[in-house]
Amino acid sequence: MQTVTVARTIAAPAEAVREAILDVEPFMRAAGFDEVTVDGDEIHLVNRVGIATIELGLERVDDPTAVLAYEQREGIFESMRTEYHLEDAGVEGTRVEASTDFALDVALVGDLLDSTIIRRQRRKELDAQFDHLEVTLG
Repeated sequence: MQTVTVARTIAAPAEAVREAILDVEPFMRAAGFDEVTVDGDEIHLVNRVGIATIELGLERVDDPTAVLAYEQREGIFESMRTEYHLEDAGVEGTRVEASTDFALDVALVGDLLDSTIIRRQRRKELDAQFDHLEVTLG
């Protein structure tokens, strides 16, 4: 299992950050995915990474400790789960931490992608979502 974790303090109250994250479609689009479709608790993503096109079918899951949590139902991973957590940062605003745990399905991925590329790409996506929060709430 591999993990990618990104954290940032957003200069906004927790409730505003929570609402922006729970506006799932624009929040997921901010990650830079090529296609995003949200239908209830189901999220479908398409992303081109290098020469590979990755399609993921995700489902939101209940997690009382997370603002937003989702798991892969269909895609290239053996397993993949992402969680977003908020913490009061006092006068600085709200600390947001996003963490993705994943295991690659080597039979599906093969030589096209490896965990280093996935970690780098995921970090870029999470940073872009945090940039979106700063712009939206700034």
